[in-house]
Amino acid sequence: MFSLHRHTERHRTDRIGWLRAAVLGANDGIVSTASLVVGVAAASASHGDILVTGVAGLVAGAMSMAAGEYVSVHSQADTEQADLARERAELEADPAAERRELTAIYVARGLAPDLAQQVAEQLTRHDALGAHARDELGISETFSARPVQAAWSSAASFAVGAALPLAVTALAPAAGLIAWVSGTSLAFLALLGAVAARVGGAGALVGAWRVTFWGALAMAITAGVGALFGTVV
Repeated sequence: MFSLHRHTERHRTDRIGWLRAAVLGANDGIVSTASLVVGVAAASASHGDILVTGVAGLVAGAMSMAAGEYVSVHSQADTEQADLARERAELEADPAAERRELTAIYVARGLAPDLAQQVAEQLTRHDALGAHARDELGISETFSARPVQAAWSSAASFAVGAALPLAVTALAPAAGLIAWVSGTSLAFLALLGAVAARVGGAGALVGAWRVTFWGALAMAITAGVGALFGTVV
């Protein structure tokens, strides 16, 4: 007798949505806030002004990340819903043609025509719209757009990331502020890259190097601009 015993597997694709938003937010929080602090410090601003600038950058950046992610992901969700509505109408208007279309998709993926037709018929009886959404449109529950989740993840992770160089700014001595903020921020970025890579199943060293390089470049350029304007003023 055939048994439908399902063994447990651990996959990482279900983490893609929130992981992307969280890593992007935290990385942007560290890089933008640290670069802002370093740039203003290089312009010879007072310690109090640097701290206020960093706090303003944290608030503005978190709100910007939330709004940007919400609008972007909501646009994706609108497109998905429009495609699903069109597919639903096509299924109601000509179900036979849609079943043939589904059969052709399975044949193109390697199934024999007779088997592809059987699969298409059974999946259509089970959930016609779900089958077309997944196999024709590429829309699945795992990868579907979630605007609110993306917005909150990005805003929260940005705030956490920005709080790290901001805390160093508040505690570090004014004389070595740039060195302290730059060094600790690069360490934070390396840790973030390594953890994100491990969670996603990639190599930790490559992930750490990638975000650290771009973070260092951003801080170096911002410090140069700050020093230039500080000299001009």
